[in-house]
Amino acid sequence: MARAGFLTSTMLGFTRALARAMVSEQIARQAGLLQSLDPRVRVIGLFTMVLAVLLSRRIAVIVALFFVAVIIAILSRVGVGMLVKRVWLVVLGFTGVIAFPAIFLTPGDPVAAFAGGPLRITVQGVQTATLLIARVETAVTFTSLLVLCTPWTHVLKALRTFRLPQEAVMLLAMTHRYIFLLVETAGQMFESRQSRTVGLLKGAAGRRITARSAGVLLSKSIELSNEVYLAMQSRGFRGEIRILSDFHMRSWDYLGLAAFLAAGSLSAWVGR
Repeated sequence: MARAGFLTSTMLGFTRALARAMVSEQIARQAGLLQSLDPRVRVIGLFTMVLAVLLSRRIAVIVALFFVAVIIAILSRVGVGMLVKRVWLVVLGFTGVIAFPAIFLTPGDPVAAFAGGPLRITVQGVQTATLLIARVETAVTFTSLLVLCTPWTHVLKALRTFRLPQEAVMLLAMTHRYIFLLVETAGQMFESRQSRTVGLLKGAAGRRITARSAGVLLSKSIELSNEVYLAMQSRGFRGEIRILSDFHMRSWDYLGLAAFLAAGSLSAWVGR
């Protein structure tokens, strides 16, 4: 069943990726706390919170910032269940693998020893692993809120207002657009292959098809990169992000910016 459903599961994975992107766009258009702020305030404020997380050395401060991120997500109408599945569990899996050896390798006061040997769990090791996981979880939560609650074009335009190099903004814009084009192309390729496949595929045949599909996708990506660039050029793109709505700072935006800066500065000072 697993082999027979390989193409189907792959195509469904591509479809889910596009669906998640559409959900993010829908969240960005809802009425919420972050959505009501100027995009420049969101970029500065959330990056300030990320910087505060990176500078903090106390677990209690980082946990407090994590709960602040959860409150902001709820007020911005971002589902906690979405954060659990798309952010927290994924980050925990990757960061946990990196942080787990620190429990045994960090010298300090032993908590438990295994068969009286040199392998033992230390208090300092547990604290180090917990600090790393909490720091990464909190920082990624803040950055995810920025992406979920702000259209990508608004993020790029806000970055340009802060004098980010035009080449860097163009690279981000092309990467974002190119990912979706490749996902769509790959989905069409697998769907076409599935419609022409009769019977069950053996493991070796499935691997050969996957390898050939990857090669064709690479060839298409090279051709597509030039086509996308020419299409953007023909539509007037010269590296500057232009959208129909202009950014305007209001009293609410200044209040939100002051709150972000104050919270980030206080957290960095307390957690130093």
